[in-house]
Amino acid sequence: MKLFYSPASPFVRKVLACAIFRDIDRQITCVPTVPANAPADLIAANPLSKIPCLITEDGVALFDSPVICEYLDSLEGALPLFPPPGGARWLALRHQAMGDGIMDAAVARRGESLRPKEAARDAFMARQKAAVDRTLAALEAEPPHQTVDIGSIAIGCALGYLDFRFAHEPWRASAPKLAAWFEEFSRNPCMARTVPHDAT
Repeated sequence: MKLFYSPASPFVRKVLACAIFRDIDRQITCVPTVPANAPADLIAANPLSKIPCLITEDGVALFDSPVICEYLDSLEGALPLFPPPGGARWLALRHQAMGDGIMDAAVARRGESLRPKEAARDAFMARQKAAVDRTLAALEAEPPHQTVDIGSIAIGCALGYLDFRFAHEPWRASAPKLAAWFEEFSRNPCMARTVPHDAT
């Protein structure tokens, strides 16, 4: 399998963490990619020119981290990331949506912060920050479990991205229970091995 990736992307981290947890990461070749440059090989696989994008062993291009993670979970012989139908599955999917939502808002805010300042852009970034803050408050009220599944991985990647790109806005003081969860969860090999960093 081939994965178009950047080590700074929280959505790529989510995919890699899932692969590591399932012990199938050695089956994936990572291809460093800058989507903003519209590389031809990425566009040929994903017309949206976004990462992560996985090319399966059958040559099928899959994109959007929930789709890729569900595909990885379909490969036999490893621990499942998606619980079976029932309450645990809905909670895991809800947590995945919360984690993905934080990442969406934080990535959008990061992108806008690199542009020249203007009122409309500042208002957009404020809305993204408010969405993140509300979701952090909801997770503080009901912290995730330590079980590794698609939901806890998504939340862990989201919090890691906040530390990576918004370290000047510490979130732990207002969410101590979530911070304690994150500290312990980050010790899992799938998280420890995928800490984000800028490509060099």
